[in-house]
Amino acid sequence: MPSGFSAQPALLASRFAASGSPEVRTQTTPAAERLLRYPVAYPVPGTPRMPGMTWTVAPEPYDSPVSAALWREYYTEVSDRWYLLHEGRRTDPDELEREVAAQPGADLAPPHGRLLVARYCGEPAGTAGVRLRDGSAAELTRVFLRRPLRGRGGAALLVRAAEDAARALGATRMILDTRGDLVEARALYDRLGYTETEPHNDDPYAEHWFSKTLA
Repeated sequence: MPSGFSAQPALLASRFAASGSPEVRTQTTPAAERLLRYPVAYPVPGTPRMPGMTWTVAPEPYDSPVSAALWREYYTEVSDRWYLLHEGRRTDPDELEREVAAQPGADLAPPHGRLLVARYCGEPAGTAGVRLRDGSAAELTRVFLRRPLRGRGGAALLVRAAEDAARALGATRMILDTRGDLVEARALYDRLGYTETEPHNDDPYAEHWFSKTLA
């Protein structure tokens, strides 16, 4: 599976790194700074308010063991999904190892990016990342929840936390791209107020592009 894909967007990390991160001035607000420093706890929709039954979303180093494990699980799932759809097989193990290693997520590190990890009842559950594209736009990427924890509101919480992180980086607009077969992702973005737009990149595996103004 070529590396330009995602459960929402996935531009080539290597291509982004080669182009260089833009030199922009980040602007933060006290609320946004708190998001970047401390976990944010959320009650789980539709469940009793029991001790520990919460989501937390907090920044995580892109190269931590937790981030690396979630990235591998995420890549494996969406790569297998692509290959099963188009070639009737799963990802070749050698290719999987090569592509996972080729996109470690360095472009999601401060000062021009953030990787967020969601935890459910304290256990790692998913990710969302943002990276600045220019002085006003941030790109949403690596939106992923582990299968056993889907349907509990975590994906929307991750996206909203990523929007707060983008605001803290000084962005006023979020952009993303996704594949046509990832209908769940498209439904999520539509529900959260993203508008489908004309292409904003030439990634060969991007089929739908979205944008949202960050108030």
